[in-house]
Amino acid sequence: MFFGAVITIVGLSVFETVSSVDNAIINAEVLTTMGARARRWFLTWGLFIAVFLIRGLLPWAIVFIVNPSLGPIGALTATFSNDPSVLASVERSAPLLLIAGGVFLLLLFFHWLFMEEKHFGLPVAERFFMRQGVWFYATASILILLIAWFAIKIDDMLAFAALIGSTAFFITHGFKKNAEESEKKLLDTRRSDISKLLYLEVIDGIFSIDSVLGSFAFTLSVPLIIIGNGFGALLVRQLTMGNVSRIKKYVYLKNGAMYSVLCLGLIMTLDAFGVHIPEFLSPVVTVAVIGYFFYKSHRALRNK
Repeated sequence: MFFGAVITIVGLSVFETVSSVDNAIINAEVLTTMGARARRWFLTWGLFIAVFLIRGLLPWAIVFIVNPSLGPIGALTATFSNDPSVLASVERSAPLLLIAGGVFLLLLFFHWLFMEEKHFGLPVAERFFMRQGVWFYATASILILLIAWFAIKIDDMLAFAALIGSTAFFITHGFKKNAEESEKKLLDTRRSDISKLLYLEVIDGIFSIDSVLGSFAFTLSVPLIIIGNGFGALLVRQLTMGNVSRIKKYVYLKNGAMYSVLCLGLIMTLDAFGVHIPEFLSPVVTVAVIGYFFYKSHRALRNK
């Protein structure tokens, strides 16, 4: 039990850290244009908001929304409860949460594969899909259609949850695109520090959705998610202030993050359809995939 919790926390921390590298880079670039007082505020109160409010409240809120009968306190403590009725309620709601998160992560991966600029970690495959970028929306539509088709044969709510996952992806994707455009304006030193701080907190919340939803592939335990994501968020803050220039040199880390997103999305979707997935698989796969691309980045940097 203890060993399994440790493995889960390690996997969550690694996934949170690597999937938030883009966020750390954006934060660092904006912070360089801000005064010392605003930077200190971001490191103290901003850290509290990122770790305890966003990554603490968001997983709890998701479990509560999917399972309102538990109540707010019950949603937080459900996975540690021995009450058979509570355990049964969590068991019934888990597929809805898993399929919504799974669809979200799969769309996130395919958008990166087809549409986003990248360093080619797997050159043949990634170059091929980049050339087929126009097919992303067709691929996404067919994927959603197939998942909803098979889900509706099991439960109407399961199919509806899959559609919620796809809707969440396109909404957050729109916010991210807007944030990228806003970043260019905020790098103008004439902008106020307050507006930049507000921007950083908003973008941190948007980026955290990916990692929080992916966390449910590791565990349904909200306390473990908070601990694992909290450690990852703390590390991201350290990268923001001291080591972003070095992290940028590890050019394939984003590839590792996205292939782990693919694996987690598949695990969550299969689990939602009743396929038995061992609990250790998500953290082991995440660490292995990210570790491989970290090694590939390190080797490329050393050769260069």
